[in-house]
Amino acid sequence: MPPTPRTPQPVTPDPPNPAMNPLMTQSWLDLAFLHWAADPDDVAPLLPAGTVPDTLDGVTYVGLVAFRMYRVGGLRLPGIPYLGTFPETNVRLYTRDAHGRRGVAFRSLDASRLIPVAVARAAFRLPYMWSRMEIRREADTLTYTSRRRLPGPRGAHSRIVLRTGGRIEEPTALEHFLTARWGMHSTFHGRPMYLPNAHPRWPLHRAELLECDDTLVTAAGLPAPEGEPLSVLYSPGVPVRFGRPGRP
Repeated sequence: MPPTPRTPQPVTPDPPNPAMNPLMTQSWLDLAFLHWAADPDDVAPLLPAGTVPDTLDGVTYVGLVAFRMYRVGGLRLPGIPYLGTFPETNVRLYTRDAHGRRGVAFRSLDASRLIPVAVARAAFRLPYMWSRMEIRREADTLTYTSRRRLPGPRGAHSRIVLRTGGRIEEPTALEHFLTARWGMHSTFHGRPMYLPNAHPRWPLHRAELLECDDTLVTAAGLPAPEGEPLSVLYSPGVPVRFGRPGRP
């Protein structure tokens, strides 16, 4: 049964615990944020135990986020240049729990390095997928491509082409809601898990979506998005720290 949450934590562009002792570090670079509105009743059955859809004005969202993972490191060790650096595309939903903590829940995370994918699946039970991926930049245009290898469905793919625009000086409430997420909700060995993160305030930019050919959203068990995304954003990226799991 879903929890009865406390009053949700406020949506803030700054992390609630910026001085956390890091369990893991990494950077997220050249991010494309695409979001479609969704009915909370449609996504609720797909969320981890102990969470409900997080909403803004009664609406929740499905996110398709493509970026470059850069130098993943752990336990205060330097980030790994090759194995810890790779393109990634994730399909995510928006969550909150009985403690009022807002977060995201990943339906899939496609990445191009097999060893990190295997470790994340085995050690953290995250739905990572091994895919053939590339990110190309030509002037102010970025192209993100992904085609799944293992596990299935083989051939699930994504191609996003966007043109970056100017810096957003004052993000809207929706833009903060979709990007300022300070934790991940998941399930670990059958128990709810919340993994907090911290990073500088997002540098967000306007972006024009030139092309989107995607089947990762439907492969993740979600209805095919209808129409153009309601929000398209770009960010050059941020360095990120993950803390130790919080209480379920």
